[in-house]
Amino acid sequence: MRLLVLHGPNLSQLGTRDPTHYGTATLADAVAVVRAVHPDTDSAQYEDEGALVRRVHDARRDGTSAVICNAGALTHYSWALHDALELLEVPIVEVHLSQIHAREPFRHHSVVAPVADVSISGAGLVGYRLAAEAARALLGLESSSGEESSSGEESSPGDGASLGGEAS
Repeated sequence: MRLLVLHGPNLSQLGTRDPTHYGTATLADAVAVVRAVHPDTDSAQYEDEGALVRRVHDARRDGTSAVICNAGALTHYSWALHDALELLEVPIVEVHLSQIHAREPFRHHSVVAPVADVSISGAGLVGYRLAAEAARALLGLESSSGEESSSGEESSPGDGASLGGEAS
C-alpha cells in the first residue's frame, strides 16, 4: 500500500528559509520520517496550485492508498485543492508543522480539513510520523513498531529533528 505525501508552496525552502523561525530540518527530512514508518511512500512538492491539483487527480488512478497533505498557504484558500481531495476515495491526513490556530488569523481556517480524515497541527516534524501512523491505522495496518495501530505512545513536539514549529 502506497502513501503519497504532498507539499504545497514554499515548503521546498524548509531548512534554509529563516532557520531561526522554521528550524533546520528540510523537506527531505520530513519525508524520511514518513518513510521510516511506511517505506512505500511517494512524495511531491509543488509551488503551483494547478500542479498540486493535477497530482491529486493522478492519485485517483495510480494505486495511491492514502494521502498525507501539507498544502502550505493553499490550506487556507484553495477550494480547487479541496475539491480535488474530495474526489479521492482513500484516507487523507492533513499535517502542519506549526499550530495554525495559534498563528495569524487568516491561518486559522483550513479548507482541507473538511475533506481530511485526520488533521495534525503544531507537532513539528513528529507530526509527519503521527500522520504516517494515522494513515496506516486508517488503512487497517499495524503500527510501524509491529504493535496494534493504537500503541498508546505519547510524542512531544520536541521529538526528532526540529522544523521550528512555525512553518505551515
